[in-house]
Amino acid sequence: MSHHETVKRIAANIQSVIIGKSPEIYQILKGILAGGHILVEDVPGVGKTTLVKALAKSLNLQYSRIQFTPDLLPSDILGVSIYNKITGCFEFRKGPIFSNIVLADEINRTSPKTQSALLEVMEENQVSEGGTTFLLEKPFVVLATQNPVEYEGTYILPEAQLDRFMIKVRIGYADEKSESEILQIYRSREPLKEIQCIAGAAEIMQIQEAVRGIRASRAITDYIVRIMAATRESRYTVLGASTRAAMALLRIAQAHAYIDARDYIIPEDVKSNAVAVLSHRITLSSLARANNLSAEAVLTELLEKTHAPRVYENASL
Repeated sequence: MSHHETVKRIAANIQSVIIGKSPEIYQILKGILAGGHILVEDVPGVGKTTLVKALAKSLNLQYSRIQFTPDLLPSDILGVSIYNKITGCFEFRKGPIFSNIVLADEINRTSPKTQSALLEVMEENQVSEGGTTFLLEKPFVVLATQNPVEYEGTYILPEAQLDRFMIKVRIGYADEKSESEILQIYRSREPLKEIQCIAGAAEIMQIQEAVRGIRASRAITDYIVRIMAATRESRYTVLGASTRAAMALLRIAQAHAYIDARDYIIPEDVKSNAVAVLSHRITLSSLARANNLSAEAVLTELLEKTHAPRVYENASL
């Protein structure tokens, strides 16, 4: 079975648990195949936690869940050194961050100090304790869920934290047909318990390596740069997308091309994923807020005004 077929089977596996959300499932898979972290934003009760559990079981990876609360401390995430009376030394007890897939549930309900404890881990894939550095096993993916900032008891994630997430996904409410199907299925079954393992860590890492090999022509990278420039020059933003954002968009476009069984990126791979990659990375101006414009609306308008190249399969330079 090819790796492309494996990705489709993983998606189908998750769709047996999360009904009617195929595009959102593929968005999350793109983030994983691109080697990034994913931010899932939505109201409670739409299946965010269940989706992550289904993903972990499909990939047979070590999974841990951290429930973020106002009293959560950095050591509750990373681990803590405990004095051993027998050996006379401090021993480091690893925290739940030492897993392949980490669900950071309701990340914006905890304090900024604890949120920032994830920064080094998400960027460097390591935890520093005293003079010792502990490397995390690959693959390592943080899937963080957050409630909309309008909800009581939430903290706004700082820009530096948001920029570490490669892509943002919104699950959304199920449509009437899908919701009715959910009620029928879950009436007498628990689909999450029936999920089978599709792939393991070694195969996921092989796919991630193949994704990094997807070709991007100069025309494509120039197109991404023009999009970044548009976000920085718009009158509707006070903070545009960073160079890290440009890299993230390139990686997600590579993952999109891989899922479509192509070894090169086309402009639509970039355009169709730009909003999901950039919407949490820009800061809107007072003019945008006065006009009730969302980040998604601003980006959609910028994409329509940004010239997209014509790139064919043989345009690899």
